[in-house]
Amino acid sequence: MAWEVAVEEVESEPHAAARADTFDELVAARGAEFDTYADAVAPFRAQHPAAALAAYVLWSATVRPLGFVTRETVLMSKHWMDKVWSWDHCFNALALARSHPDLALDQFLVVFDHQTETGALPDSVTHSEVLYNFVKPPIHGWAFGLLRRSLGGPIPRETLIEVYLRLSAWTRYWLDHRRAPGSRLPFYEHGNDSGWDNSTVFDADRLIESPDLAAFLIVQLDELARLADEVAPEDAAGWREESDAVAAALVEQLWDGETLSARSVIGHRPASDSSLLTALPIIAAHRLPASVVAGLVPRIEAHLTRYGLATELVDSPHYAPDGYWRGPIWAPATAIVEAGLRAAGEVALADEVSERFRRLCERSGFAENFDALTGEGLRDRAYTWTASVYLSFAEATSARGLTAGRRPSSERTRRPADAPRPSG
Repeated sequence: MAWEVAVEEVESEPHAAARADTFDELVAARGAEFDTYADAVAPFRAQHPAAALAAYVLWSATVRPLGFVTRETVLMSKHWMDKVWSWDHCFNALALARSHPDLALDQFLVVFDHQTETGALPDSVTHSEVLYNFVKPPIHGWAFGLLRRSLGGPIPRETLIEVYLRLSAWTRYWLDHRRAPGSRLPFYEHGNDSGWDNSTVFDADRLIESPDLAAFLIVQLDELARLADEVAPEDAAGWREESDAVAAALVEQLWDGETLSARSVIGHRPASDSSLLTALPIIAAHRLPASVVAGLVPRIEAHLTRYGLATELVDSPHYAPDGYWRGPIWAPATAIVEAGLRAAGEVALADEVSERFRRLCERSGFAENFDALTGEGLRDRAYTWTASVYLSFAEATSARGLTAGRRPSSERTRRPADAPRPSG
Protein backbone atom coordinates (compact mmCIF):
# COMPACT_ATOMS: atom_id res chain seq x y z
CA MET A 1 0.00 0.00 0.00
CA ALA A 2 1.35 3.42 -0.96
CA TRP A 3 1.17 6.32 1.46
CA GLU A 4 1.53 10.04 0.89
CA VAL A 5 2.55 12.15 3.87
CA ALA A 6 2.36 15.93 4.33
CA VAL A 7 4.27 17.55 7.20
CA GLU A 8 2.92 20.89 8.37
CA GLU A 9 4.19 23.17 11.11
CA VAL A 10 1.43 24.76 13.18
CA GLU A 11 2.02 27.41 15.82
CA SER A 12 -0.08 27.09 18.94
CA GLU A 13 -1.29 30.01 21.02
CA PRO A 14 1.44 30.71 23.60
CA HIS A 15 0.89 28.82 26.84
CA ALA A 16 -2.42 27.43 25.60
CA ALA A 17 -1.70 24.05 27.21
CA ALA A 18 -1.19 25.69 30.58
CA ARG A 19 -4.57 27.46 30.68
CA ALA A 20 -6.73 26.45 33.63
CA ASP A 21 -10.01 27.63 32.08
CA THR A 22 -12.70 25.04 31.61
CA PHE A 23 -14.38 24.69 28.23
CA ASP A 24 -17.48 26.51 29.46
CA GLU A 25 -15.35 29.34 30.87
CA LEU A 26 -13.54 29.68 27.56
CA VAL A 27 -16.84 29.79 25.67
CA ALA A 28 -18.16 32.48 28.01
CA ALA A 29 -14.96 34.53 27.69
CA ARG A 30 -15.00 34.37 23.91
CA GLY A 31 -18.70 35.23 23.88
CA ALA A 32 -18.07 38.31 26.01
CA GLU A 33 -15.15 39.25 23.77
CA PHE A 34 -17.33 39.05 20.68
CA ASP A 35 -20.16 41.00 22.31
CA THR A 36 -17.76 43.84 23.06
CA TYR A 37 -16.51 43.74 19.47
CA ALA A 38 -20.02 43.71 18.02
CA ASP A 39 -21.09 46.59 20.26
CA ALA A 40 -18.25 48.65 18.80
CA VAL A 41 -18.39 47.57 15.15
CA ALA A 42 -22.17 47.41 14.79
CA PRO A 43 -23.95 49.52 17.41
CA PHE A 44 -26.78 49.83 14.88
CA ARG A 45 -27.42 46.08 14.73
CA ALA A 46 -30.88 46.32 16.27
CA GLN A 47 -32.01 48.07 13.08
CA HIS A 48 -30.07 45.83 10.67
CA PRO A 49 -30.81 42.11 11.08
CA ALA A 50 -27.54 40.75 9.67
CA ALA A 51 -25.17 43.19 11.38
CA ALA A 52 -24.24 40.84 14.23
CA LEU A 53 -23.42 38.05 11.78
CA ALA A 54 -21.40 40.49 9.65
CA ALA A 55 -19.42 41.52 12.72
CA TYR A 56 -18.80 37.85 13.51
CA VAL A 57 -17.48 37.19 9.99
CA LEU A 58 -14.87 39.94 10.48
CA TRP A 59 -14.04 39.04 14.07
CA SER A 60 -13.58 35.35 13.33
CA ALA A 61 -11.26 36.07 10.37
CA THR A 62 -8.95 38.43 12.27
CA VAL A 63 -5.48 36.98 12.85
CA ARG A 64 -2.42 38.10 14.72
CA PRO A 65 0.82 39.01 12.92
CA LEU A 66 2.65 35.93 11.71
CA GLY A 67 5.17 35.35 8.93
CA PHE A 68 4.49 37.67 5.99
CA VAL A 69 1.33 38.98 7.64
CA THR A 70 3.01 41.86 9.42
CA ARG A 71 0.04 43.39 11.23
CA GLU A 72 -3.14 42.25 12.90
CA THR A 73 -5.16 41.48 9.82
CA VAL A 74 -8.62 40.51 8.65
CA LEU A 75 -8.29 37.68 6.14
CA MET A 76 -10.80 37.45 3.33
CA SER A 77 -12.17 34.26 4.83
CA LYS A 78 -11.31 31.53 7.31
CA HIS A 79 -12.66 28.97 4.84
CA TRP A 80 -10.61 28.65 1.66
CA MET A 81 -9.99 32.28 0.63
CA ASP A 82 -7.67 32.71 3.61
CA LYS A 83 -5.47 35.47 2.20
CA VAL A 84 -5.33 39.23 1.89
CA TRP A 85 -5.64 40.50 -1.68
CA SER A 86 -4.44 43.97 -2.57
CA TRP A 87 -7.81 45.64 -2.86
CA ASP A 88 -10.03 43.49 -0.65
CA HIS A 89 -8.32 44.91 2.44
CA CYS A 90 -9.56 48.44 1.66
CA PHE A 91 -13.20 47.50 2.26
CA ASN A 92 -12.39 45.88 5.60
CA ALA A 93 -10.47 48.99 6.63
CA LEU A 94 -13.50 51.16 5.88
CA ALA A 95 -15.84 49.00 7.94
CA LEU A 96 -13.51 49.21 10.97
CA ALA A 97 -12.61 52.90 10.71
CA ARG A 98 -15.01 54.33 13.29
CA SER A 99 -14.76 51.57 15.90
CA HIS A 100 -11.14 50.40 15.57
CA PRO A 101 -9.09 53.17 13.93
CA ASP A 102 -5.69 51.59 14.56
CA LEU A 103 -6.85 48.23 13.21
CA ALA A 104 -8.38 50.00 10.21
CA LEU A 105 -5.10 51.72 9.39
CA ASP A 106 -3.31 48.38 9.73
CA GLN A 107 -5.78 46.86 7.25
CA PHE A 108 -5.03 49.62 4.80
CA LEU A 109 -1.25 49.39 5.16
CA VAL A 110 -0.70 45.63 5.46
CA VAL A 111 -0.16 45.01 1.73
CA PHE A 112 2.05 48.10 1.42
CA ASP A 113 4.52 46.34 3.73
CA HIS A 114 5.38 44.22 0.65
CA GLN A 115 5.50 46.98 -1.97
CA THR A 116 8.24 46.52 -4.58
CA GLU A 117 10.95 49.00 -5.57
CA THR A 118 8.91 49.92 -8.65
CA GLY A 119 5.91 50.73 -6.46
CA ALA A 120 3.83 47.66 -7.39
CA LEU A 121 1.75 45.97 -4.74
CA PRO A 122 1.60 42.20 -4.41
CA ASP A 123 -1.42 40.32 -5.64
CA SER A 124 -1.91 38.60 -2.29
CA VAL A 125 -0.32 37.96 1.08
CA THR A 126 -0.54 35.05 3.51
CA HIS A 127 1.57 34.10 6.52
CA SER A 128 3.63 31.77 4.30
CA GLU A 129 3.85 33.50 0.90
CA VAL A 130 3.62 36.76 -1.00
CA LEU A 131 2.52 36.52 -4.64
CA TYR A 132 3.51 39.11 -7.26
CA ASN A 133 1.97 37.40 -10.28
CA PHE A 134 -0.64 40.17 -10.67
CA VAL A 135 -1.49 43.50 -9.11
CA LYS A 136 -4.92 44.84 -8.22
CA PRO A 137 -6.76 48.06 -9.18
CA PRO A 138 -5.55 51.31 -7.58
CA ILE A 139 -8.61 52.01 -5.44
CA HIS A 140 -6.37 52.89 -2.51
CA GLY A 141 -6.52 56.67 -2.92
CA TRP A 142 -10.31 56.54 -2.97
CA ALA A 143 -10.35 54.22 0.05
CA PHE A 144 -7.90 56.31 2.05
CA GLY A 145 -9.94 59.46 1.46
CA LEU A 146 -13.02 57.72 2.85
CA LEU A 147 -11.02 56.11 5.64
CA ARG A 148 -9.59 59.41 6.77
CA ARG A 149 -13.02 61.03 6.90
CA SER A 150 -14.40 58.08 8.87
CA LEU A 151 -11.73 57.77 11.55
CA GLY A 152 -13.18 60.55 13.65
CA GLY A 153 -9.81 61.91 14.71
CA PRO A 154 -6.50 63.18 13.36
CA ILE A 155 -3.98 60.80 11.83
CA PRO A 156 -0.43 61.22 13.17
CA ARG A 157 1.77 63.15 10.75
CA GLU A 158 4.26 60.29 10.48
CA THR A 159 1.42 58.00 9.34
CA LEU A 160 0.29 60.57 6.77
CA ILE A 161 3.82 60.75 5.44
CA GLU A 162 4.01 56.95 5.21
CA VAL A 163 0.70 56.77 3.37
CA TYR A 164 1.77 59.58 1.05
CA LEU A 165 5.03 57.85 0.13
CA ARG A 166 3.30 54.48 -0.36
CA LEU A 167 0.51 55.92 -2.51
CA SER A 168 3.03 57.98 -4.49
CA ALA A 169 5.05 54.92 -5.39
CA TRP A 170 1.91 52.90 -6.20
CA THR A 171 0.66 55.66 -8.48
CA ARG A 172 3.98 56.12 -10.22
CA TYR A 173 3.98 52.39 -10.94
CA TRP A 174 0.86 52.83 -13.06
CA LEU A 175 2.04 56.03 -14.69
CA ASP A 176 5.59 54.86 -15.42
CA HIS A 177 5.22 51.12 -16.04
CA ARG A 178 1.64 50.63 -17.20
CA ARG A 179 1.24 53.07 -20.07
CA ALA A 180 2.01 52.18 -23.66
CA PRO A 181 4.46 54.45 -25.52
CA GLY A 182 2.70 57.66 -26.51
CA SER A 183 -0.43 56.90 -24.47
CA ARG A 184 -1.68 58.82 -21.45
CA LEU A 185 -3.97 55.96 -20.39
CA PRO A 186 -2.79 53.15 -18.10
CA PHE A 187 -3.55 49.54 -18.95
CA TYR A 188 -4.30 46.25 -17.25
CA GLU A 189 -2.07 43.34 -18.30
CA HIS A 190 -4.69 40.75 -17.39
CA GLY A 191 -8.22 40.53 -16.04
CA ASN A 192 -6.79 39.56 -12.65
CA ASP A 193 -5.11 42.98 -12.43
CA SER A 194 -8.53 44.61 -12.49
CA GLY A 195 -9.87 42.35 -9.75
CA TRP A 196 -12.54 41.27 -12.28
CA ASP A 197 -10.62 38.17 -13.32
CA ASN A 198 -12.79 36.85 -16.17
CA SER A 199 -14.81 39.96 -17.07
CA THR A 200 -15.96 40.09 -20.69
CA VAL A 201 -13.96 43.30 -21.06
CA PHE A 202 -10.87 41.09 -21.38
CA ASP A 203 -12.27 38.98 -24.20
CA ALA A 204 -10.87 41.60 -26.59
CA ASP A 205 -7.27 41.18 -25.38
CA ARG A 206 -5.22 40.74 -22.25
CA LEU A 207 -3.78 44.28 -22.40
CA ILE A 208 -6.72 46.64 -21.96
CA GLU A 209 -7.07 50.39 -21.45
CA SER A 210 -10.18 50.39 -19.29
CA PRO A 211 -12.10 53.46 -18.09
CA ASP A 212 -12.39 52.18 -14.53
CA LEU A 213 -8.60 52.12 -14.20
CA ALA A 214 -8.27 55.69 -15.43
CA ALA A 215 -11.03 56.81 -13.06
CA PHE A 216 -9.38 55.13 -10.06
CA LEU A 217 -6.12 56.87 -10.88
CA ILE A 218 -7.81 60.25 -11.23
CA VAL A 219 -9.28 59.86 -7.74
CA GLN A 220 -5.96 58.61 -6.37
CA LEU A 221 -4.03 61.48 -7.92
CA ASP A 222 -6.47 63.96 -6.41
CA GLU A 223 -6.03 62.35 -2.99
CA LEU A 224 -2.25 62.50 -3.40
CA ALA A 225 -2.50 66.21 -4.20
CA ARG A 226 -4.47 66.80 -1.00
CA LEU A 227 -1.94 64.81 1.02
CA ALA A 228 0.92 66.67 -0.65
CA ASP A 229 -0.62 69.98 0.42
CA GLU A 230 0.01 68.80 3.99
CA VAL A 231 3.24 66.83 3.86
CA ALA A 232 5.00 67.64 0.54
CA PRO A 233 3.70 70.97 -0.85
CA GLU A 234 6.30 71.00 -3.61
CA ASP A 235 4.66 67.91 -5.17
CA ALA A 236 1.03 69.02 -5.13
CA ALA A 237 0.93 70.85 -8.46
CA GLY A 238 2.53 67.89 -10.25
CA TRP A 239 -0.10 65.46 -8.98
CA ARG A 240 -2.88 67.81 -10.08
CA GLU A 241 -1.38 68.10 -13.54
CA GLU A 242 -1.18 64.31 -13.83
CA SER A 243 -4.81 64.01 -12.72
CA ASP A 244 -5.93 66.55 -15.31
CA ALA A 245 -4.02 64.71 -18.04
CA VAL A 246 -5.54 61.31 -17.23
CA ALA A 247 -9.02 62.84 -16.94
CA ALA A 248 -8.66 64.48 -20.34
CA ALA A 249 -7.39 61.25 -21.93
CA LEU A 250 -10.26 59.24 -20.43
CA VAL A 251 -12.85 61.44 -22.11
CA GLU A 252 -10.99 62.06 -25.35
CA GLN A 253 -10.07 58.43 -26.00
CA LEU A 254 -12.70 56.24 -24.31
CA TRP A 255 -15.90 58.33 -24.56
CA ASP A 256 -17.78 58.05 -27.85
CA GLY A 257 -20.49 60.57 -27.06
CA GLU A 258 -22.81 58.00 -25.55
CA THR A 259 -20.78 55.63 -23.41
CA LEU A 260 -17.35 54.90 -21.97
CA SER A 261 -15.70 51.79 -23.39
CA ALA A 262 -12.52 49.83 -22.88
CA ARG A 263 -10.15 49.02 -25.74
CA SER A 264 -7.13 46.85 -26.46
CA VAL A 265 -3.74 48.51 -26.15
CA ILE A 266 -2.63 47.06 -29.49
CA GLY A 267 -4.90 48.13 -32.32
CA HIS A 268 -7.42 49.86 -30.04
CA ARG A 269 -10.01 47.16 -30.68
CA PRO A 270 -13.21 47.91 -28.73
CA ALA A 271 -13.96 45.67 -25.77
CA SER A 272 -17.35 44.37 -24.68
CA ASP A 273 -19.62 46.99 -23.14
CA SER A 274 -21.88 44.49 -21.38
CA SER A 275 -19.81 44.43 -18.17
CA LEU A 276 -20.52 46.67 -15.20
CA LEU A 277 -16.76 47.25 -15.04
CA THR A 278 -16.96 50.04 -17.61
CA ALA A 279 -19.57 51.89 -15.51
CA LEU A 280 -17.26 52.14 -12.47
CA PRO A 281 -15.90 55.55 -13.60
CA ILE A 282 -18.94 56.97 -11.81
CA ILE A 283 -16.51 57.00 -8.86
CA ALA A 284 -14.80 59.98 -10.53
CA ALA A 285 -18.04 61.79 -11.36
CA HIS A 286 -16.75 65.03 -9.81
CA ARG A 287 -14.04 65.15 -12.49
CA LEU A 288 -16.10 64.06 -15.49
CA PRO A 289 -18.26 66.17 -17.82
CA ALA A 290 -21.96 66.14 -16.95
CA SER A 291 -22.71 64.38 -20.25
CA VAL A 292 -20.43 61.47 -19.31
CA VAL A 293 -22.02 61.10 -15.88
CA ALA A 294 -25.47 61.26 -17.48
CA GLY A 295 -24.44 58.43 -19.79
CA LEU A 296 -23.16 56.25 -16.94
CA VAL A 297 -26.33 56.35 -14.83
CA PRO A 298 -28.57 54.40 -17.26
CA ARG A 299 -25.71 51.95 -17.78
CA ILE A 300 -25.77 51.27 -14.07
CA GLU A 301 -29.55 50.99 -13.97
CA ALA A 302 -29.41 48.38 -16.74
CA HIS A 303 -27.39 46.12 -14.42
CA LEU A 304 -29.74 46.46 -11.43
CA THR A 305 -31.74 43.29 -10.72
CA ARG A 306 -34.14 42.82 -7.83
CA TYR A 307 -31.14 41.62 -5.78
CA GLY A 308 -28.53 44.16 -6.81
CA LEU A 309 -25.97 45.00 -9.47
CA ALA A 310 -25.22 42.14 -11.85
CA THR A 311 -21.64 42.33 -13.09
CA GLU A 312 -22.73 41.30 -16.60
CA LEU A 313 -25.97 42.36 -18.24
CA VAL A 314 -28.47 39.58 -17.62
CA ASP A 315 -29.50 39.54 -21.30
CA SER A 316 -25.89 39.30 -22.48
CA PRO A 317 -25.00 36.04 -24.27
CA HIS A 318 -22.03 35.83 -21.91
CA TYR A 319 -24.08 36.05 -18.72
CA ALA A 320 -23.71 33.04 -16.42
CA PRO A 321 -25.48 32.61 -13.04
CA ASP A 322 -22.27 31.37 -11.39
CA GLY A 323 -19.95 33.05 -13.90
CA TYR A 324 -17.74 34.78 -11.32
CA TRP A 325 -17.42 38.29 -12.86
CA ARG A 326 -19.79 37.45 -15.74
CA GLY A 327 -23.05 37.91 -13.88
CA PRO A 328 -22.97 37.49 -10.09
CA ILE A 329 -23.40 40.39 -7.67
CA TRP A 330 -20.21 41.36 -5.83
CA ALA A 331 -19.72 43.59 -2.79
CA PRO A 332 -16.77 45.72 -4.05
CA ALA A 333 -18.43 46.69 -7.32
CA THR A 334 -21.59 47.53 -5.37
CA ALA A 335 -19.67 49.72 -2.90
CA ILE A 336 -17.81 51.62 -5.62
CA VAL A 337 -20.92 52.26 -7.70
CA GLU A 338 -22.97 53.29 -4.65
CA ALA A 339 -20.30 55.77 -3.55
CA GLY A 340 -19.99 57.18 -7.05
CA LEU A 341 -23.74 57.59 -7.47
CA ARG A 342 -24.02 59.35 -4.13
CA ALA A 343 -21.16 61.72 -4.96
CA ALA A 344 -22.77 62.41 -8.35
CA GLY A 345 -26.02 63.48 -6.68
CA GLU A 346 -27.91 60.34 -7.76
CA VAL A 347 -29.03 59.80 -4.19
CA ALA A 348 -32.24 57.86 -4.85
CA LEU A 349 -30.44 55.33 -7.02
CA ALA A 350 -27.58 55.09 -4.50
CA ASP A 351 -30.09 54.43 -1.72
CA GLU A 352 -31.68 51.73 -3.82
CA VAL A 353 -28.36 50.01 -4.55
CA SER A 354 -27.56 50.04 -0.83
CA GLU A 355 -31.03 48.78 0.11
CA ARG A 356 -31.03 45.87 -2.31
CA PHE A 357 -27.54 44.76 -1.32
CA ARG A 358 -28.40 44.85 2.38
CA ARG A 359 -31.58 42.84 1.80
CA LEU A 360 -29.56 40.36 -0.26
CA CYS A 361 -27.10 39.80 2.58
CA GLU A 362 -29.90 39.50 5.12
CA ARG A 363 -31.44 36.84 2.91
CA SER A 364 -28.35 34.93 1.75
CA GLY A 365 -25.53 35.74 4.17
CA PHE A 366 -22.06 37.00 3.30
CA ALA A 367 -21.02 34.90 0.36
CA GLU A 368 -18.15 35.78 -1.95
CA ASN A 369 -20.74 36.64 -4.62
CA PHE A 370 -24.42 36.03 -5.39
CA ASP A 371 -26.57 34.79 -8.24
CA ALA A 372 -28.01 38.02 -9.67
CA LEU A 373 -31.38 36.47 -10.57
CA THR A 374 -32.06 34.20 -7.58
CA GLY A 375 -30.03 35.87 -4.82
CA GLU A 376 -28.36 32.56 -3.94
CA GLY A 377 -24.98 32.86 -2.22
CA LEU A 378 -22.08 31.46 -4.25
CA ARG A 379 -18.50 30.29 -3.66
CA ASP A 380 -16.97 31.07 -0.26
CA ARG A 381 -19.89 31.61 2.14
CA ALA A 382 -18.17 33.79 4.76
CA TYR A 383 -16.35 36.53 2.88
CA THR A 384 -15.18 39.52 4.89
CA TRP A 385 -15.42 42.21 2.22
CA THR A 386 -19.08 41.29 1.73
CA ALA A 387 -19.66 41.65 5.47
CA SER A 388 -17.70 44.91 5.51
CA VAL A 389 -19.71 46.49 2.71
CA TYR A 390 -22.93 45.47 4.47
CA LEU A 391 -21.69 47.06 7.71
CA SER A 392 -20.60 50.24 5.91
CA PHE A 393 -23.97 50.53 4.17
CA ALA A 394 -25.87 49.81 7.39
CA GLU A 395 -23.88 52.36 9.36
CA ALA A 396 -24.37 55.04 6.71
CA THR A 397 -28.08 54.25 6.46
CA SER A 398 -28.50 54.58 10.20
CA ALA A 399 -26.56 57.84 10.19
CA ARG A 400 -28.88 59.21 7.51
CA GLY A 401 -31.87 58.24 9.63
CA LEU A 402 -33.34 55.75 7.16
CA THR A 403 -35.13 52.91 8.89
CA ALA A 404 -34.06 49.42 7.99
CA GLY A 405 -37.52 48.41 6.86
CA ARG A 406 -38.30 51.38 4.61
CA ARG A 407 -37.36 51.09 0.97
CA PRO A 408 -36.63 54.19 -1.09
CA SER A 409 -39.69 55.38 -2.97
CA SER A 410 -37.74 55.05 -6.24
CA GLU A 411 -37.83 51.26 -5.88
CA ARG A 412 -41.57 51.29 -6.42
CA THR A 413 -41.12 52.80 -9.87
CA ARG A 414 -37.73 51.53 -11.03
CA ARG A 415 -37.96 48.26 -12.97
CA PRO A 416 -35.24 45.72 -12.17
CA ALA A 417 -33.09 44.58 -15.09
CA ASP A 418 -34.44 41.05 -14.69
CA ALA A 419 -38.13 42.07 -14.62
CA PRO A 420 -40.30 41.14 -17.61
CA ARG A 421 -40.16 43.84 -20.25
CA PRO A 422 -43.43 45.48 -21.26
CA SER A 423 -44.88 44.20 -24.50
CA GLY A 424 -45.86 46.36 -27.48
